[in-house]
Amino acid sequence: MDLLELTAILITLTAVFAYINERFFGLPTTVGVMLIALVFSVLLLMLGKFGMASVTASAKSILSEVDFNKTLLDGMLSFLLFAGALHVNLEDLAKQKWLIITLATFGVCLSTFLVGIMAYFGLMLFGIEVSLLYCFLFGALISPTDPIAVLATLKTVGIEKSLETKIAGESLFNDGVGVVVFLVLYGMATSGGDVSIAAAGKLFVQEALGGIALGLGLGWITYMLCRSVDNYQVEILLTLALVLGGYMLALQLHMSGPIAMVVAGLLIGNHGRLFAMTEKTREHLDTFWELTDEILNALLFVLIGLEILILDITGQYLMFGVIAIPMVLLARTIAVGLPIKVMALKREFSPNVVRIMVWGGIRGGISVALALSLPPGKARDMFICVTYVIVIFSIVVQGLTIKKLVEQVETEEPGT
Repeated sequence: MDLLELTAILITLTAVFAYINERFFGLPTTVGVMLIALVFSVLLLMLGKFGMASVTASAKSILSEVDFNKTLLDGMLSFLLFAGALHVNLEDLAKQKWLIITLATFGVCLSTFLVGIMAYFGLMLFGIEVSLLYCFLFGALISPTDPIAVLATLKTVGIEKSLETKIAGESLFNDGVGVVVFLVLYGMATSGGDVSIAAAGKLFVQEALGGIALGLGLGWITYMLCRSVDNYQVEILLTLALVLGGYMLALQLHMSGPIAMVVAGLLIGNHGRLFAMTEKTREHLDTFWELTDEILNALLFVLIGLEILILDITGQYLMFGVIAIPMVLLARTIAVGLPIKVMALKREFSPNVVRIMVWGGIRGGISVALALSLPPGKARDMFICVTYVIVIFSIVVQGLTIKKLVEQVETEEPGT
């Protein structure tokens, strides 16, 4: 099957699922299309049990043509991160910079460690032997909150501005840091742990700081080009070139593409929007990237829902996945609560900030994509299934109840 046929099938399914959700259920689009895709996948699997194996086999064959890891990490992610960063106010972000930086670095690393330790001993209770390093690898892929899922959820929640900035800002940066931590651990795991701390540190600096520098440089060039013309078609085309070309350049230079796109999006969305664009250009730019964001988001969550067709699912894996949910939430509670507890010595926070940030830390497609990139083997099959269970719970349960949680605490005095 060629790319055009595959794209046509996926877009058609996404459009149909989005219509069904809008017409009959009225759930947030991302949650709605994913749930419908899940039901659709289960129905296809059931058809295979009732003598229609050819239908199920055809569906699996089509889905197997989609490289989820490559589609998201090397394709959709650059668009979605740039689109998300465009609408984050840099001034608001700057007020929360130390908390966001701490959560996106120390918080991710602490959560990776805690999840890894708990997973290691938890698997021992199940009689499953997995090396501690592979458990840390699982911790790295499941610890970052997914900016795509988080930003999609925040659109439906009337949340206090400073708290929204904390959650959105953390999610935009911690996925990039999480990918870097994952790559470092992945290199250690595939080389038998024969990677020095200095080499790991060098890789981290190259990916993270290199991504920031690249994002600033490319964003500044794009800003200067937009400033020199007054044609919204050309300026939108320049931002497209920034996203596609910039992300590919980051991959070639072994720098963090996600971090580069977030930084570039913040620069264009704030400085570029204010000083390089007319009101007409801003309106067209916003419309274009909002539409791109919505379409790709819907498509991504449909893919997540369909992915169940080709997963290696066992009762043991599912059971550990359910047990891993509170493990991950506990690790996030500590990784968020500890920095806030320390910072609360010098500044004031709402007593509900940890609770909302923990429950609002949605996991999504990035975790699934990283799990799918693990080396082949039983550990990979298990961690993919476990990751999938956590992601589904996170998107559906946390995504649909975060608004209710916010409403419960909205009468309390907001933090800073």
